[in-house]
Amino acid sequence: MKLVNVFDAYCGWSHGFSGTLRQVAARHSGLPVEVVSGGLFTGPRRVPIREFGYVQGANAKIAELTGAEFGAGYTRLIADGSFVMDSEAAARGVAALRAAAPDHAVESAAALQRAFYVDGLSLSAPATYRTVAERMGLDADAVVAAFEAPGVRAAAEADFRRAAELGVNAFPTLLAVDGARVSVLARGHATPDEIDQRLAALTA
Repeated sequence: MKLVNVFDAYCGWSHGFSGTLRQVAARHSGLPVEVVSGGLFTGPRRVPIREFGYVQGANAKIAELTGAEFGAGYTRLIADGSFVMDSEAAARGVAALRAAAPDHAVESAAALQRAFYVDGLSLSAPATYRTVAERMGLDADAVVAAFEAPGVRAAAEADFRRAAELGVNAFPTLLAVDGARVSVLARGHATPDEIDQRLAALTA
């Protein structure tokens, strides 16, 4: 069995779930965790953030429910309103970090979300991946090169296909995958204890 977290780095609820995911991964260190980008803001949804009028209200709810931080840099992006969230670029970044640190997928995802939701950094900018890599103690040059490599687009598209094959259309969704059996452990929000209970029921 392994855990698969289907998320989007530009999804506020995924940011709110990152603390829970870290705790679950720590409690179940014997279970591999795969992180898959879902592709929330692609195609016609790649528009200025002001087009998503619900964002501020949703963020307040996320912060209240999960304790997730929304920093001053991100608040400035919201106030300006012109920033465009591009999930394909973010998925390329997830893939680049995954290549550099395959055993640290949970930490990489959380670090990316912190870069956006706290610092207000663009997940389309190579400089952001240099910053994240340096914070994680990774080879920053290698991560930036991977983010800019032509083949990384295929990795992002593969993530989007994997999310669709798993039947996920809401983020985050945490799955337990055991061969052909796929079980939903959390969708949107859950506490570590709730996930523990669901995992225990699966393995009973």
